[in-house]
Amino acid sequence: MTAARIAPVLAALICCGCAAAQGQAGAAAGAGAVAAPPMVVVSESDVMVREAPPHGAIGMSTAYRISDAAPQPRTMEFRRRVLDVGAAIGEHPISHDEVYYVTAGEGVVISDGVEAALKPGMAAYLYEGAVVGMRQTGDRPLSIVIAYPVAAR
Repeated sequence: MTAARIAPVLAALICCGCAAAQGQAGAAAGAGAVAAPPMVVVSESDVMVREAPPHGAIGMSTAYRISDAAPQPRTMEFRRRVLDVGAAIGEHPISHDEVYYVTAGEGVVISDGVEAALKPGMAAYLYEGAVVGMRQTGDRPLSIVIAYPVAAR
């Protein structure tokens, strides 16, 4: 499916989500609910860390733990990781759904032994219970955005 065909679908989903959230917020406000925490604005430069990728320390990467700057309670994690040439996030089981979205470079995502090539503008939706990983391919670093729910506390 092309980006042009996906954009209207995403816009509709986002609008539906906003409308539902606004309806819930309005109902909650009328019921005397506590106000939402203030927004948090994060600069990547404030959360940047050079480190080996998780789950096997294969090569080097730069991690941007963007959502870590947002205090709890929060319900999702939002991060960016740039895998250096030859680096990989080792295969590991996941206990929640995850999305890997490629913003630059090329890579291969693995889910339960099945591999798929990804390039900028492509995303992989990975399901709870799968064994997943990702490796950089090509001659440029691979930049991915990773989103997943926060573990229940």
